[in-house]
Amino acid sequence: MTDLHPRIRAVTDLTVAEAREMGGRHEYDGRIQDLSPEGVRAGLSRLGHGEPPADAAHLVIFETALRVQLGEIELHRRNPLLHLSNLDLACYDRDYAPEAERQAARAAHLALWPEAVRHAIASLDQVAAPVARALAGAVEGLSAGVEDGAARRAHALLVAHVQRAAAVGNPDAALGGQALARLMGSAEGLDVDLGRLAERADAERDRLHALLAEACARLGAVGKPLEVARELVKRHPGRDGVIEAARIGTEKAIAFTREKNLVPYHDGECLVGLAPESRRWAMAMMSWNSPGEREGPSWYHITPPDPSWPQQEQEEWLEVFSETTLPAINVHEVAPGHFSHGRALRHVSTDVRRLLHSLSFVEGWAHYAEELCVEEGFEADDPRFEIGVWLEALVRVTRLACAIGVHTRQLSVEEGARRFEADTHLSGPAARSEALRAAFDPTYGRYTWGKLLIMDLREQARKEWGAAFTVQRFHRALLELGSPPLALIRTIL
Repeated sequence: MTDLHPRIRAVTDLTVAEAREMGGRHEYDGRIQDLSPEGVRAGLSRLGHGEPPADAAHLVIFETALRVQLGEIELHRRNPLLHLSNLDLACYDRDYAPEAERQAARAAHLALWPEAVRHAIASLDQVAAPVARALAGAVEGLSAGVEDGAARRAHALLVAHVQRAAAVGNPDAALGGQALARLMGSAEGLDVDLGRLAERADAERDRLHALLAEACARLGAVGKPLEVARELVKRHPGRDGVIEAARIGTEKAIAFTREKNLVPYHDGECLVGLAPESRRWAMAMMSWNSPGEREGPSWYHITPPDPSWPQQEQEEWLEVFSETTLPAINVHEVAPGHFSHGRALRHVSTDVRRLLHSLSFVEGWAHYAEELCVEEGFEADDPRFEIGVWLEALVRVTRLACAIGVHTRQLSVEEGARRFEADTHLSGPAARSEALRAAFDPTYGRYTWGKLLIMDLREQARKEWGAAFTVQRFHRALLELGSPPLALIRTIL
């Protein structure tokens, strides 16, 4: 593994969990990031010194974003998610190195839990009550499978700290419009007008509703499209069949992506299996073979509902894996989505492109991949695939609208939940859960925002390249940039 340029190292020292897992920089194995107030200040002071390496514009955007996230907005004081990532041990479950080596790293990491928890408690003095309540389950689940006594005692202190915030924290989780615009824009090198972005979200919602209605008509379904969708998602494999259904769907998605040559690289192995115990709060996620690792499998992790849950909760969880929506999730997580993107990252030309990932590009690409598959004719004989794509897209565009509404105080979480019920197929606890996510994940509109800018760029490339335009050329040029901040995707032109 090559040494990193000092300016890149200063960034990865402030993004240890991402560098370790998404970038494959395993010199960070068995280590934690110092997220105490003093540690964060020291890390920020090391940014930006000396001549930059290749891809300087990409690097500078990340340096600026960290100054905004940790310096101006101080997310390490507001959001337990950063500290959960710092404690997470699931990164050692993948087969990127011999098991003995990974277990030793896990043990070293676990031994640092008491220190990491001290840092977390010292920092987390501005956690709003809605944020604490929304993340309480994830905090508690972090210790699944942990037997070390000192680590468990430290974890209990963190759980108690978050529970206290849930009880007595500020009831207002809003960042404010200016802070949200800075948080979103600095990460992408863009100026963000939240009003115009909200208008675009509304226009995209209307486009998706029209497409959903057309697809339901082709299916021959009678009734309002969202009511039809609510019935369709009730048809799903049982909890014991979810992983096998995802495996079969993964094979189809990879074969179609290869047949159409939709991405630059079709190599690698994607395995499908149960998520690590500490990550079973996530229904489906990709853990790719990172660019800094030796060749190995990527994992598409699936979480069926726990059999101990009430039957109604199990049914609601299984609706995510319905015969209508699971194929769209497979495309998003695997091919031509995250798995395909991960394979391309192993071929990019610089450390900046391998390591510094815009999440709006990462999620925007995978979300774009869903609509791309509709355009290219995946499952063309079954309108349910297209319906599933539009349903997933409606949830994501409503996230964008809800994040803007909640953090500009134009929407309460309850009003956000009602918007999810009105604009998507979700209802009840599922709609409220999505609205509540805006409190602790204020940039969760990144899926739609990234997709829309990629689609805008594709239309511009189509005009400028003329007869030389193909989607294959467009995708190759885009993925050669790695996971670029959205301001830089235009450089392919």
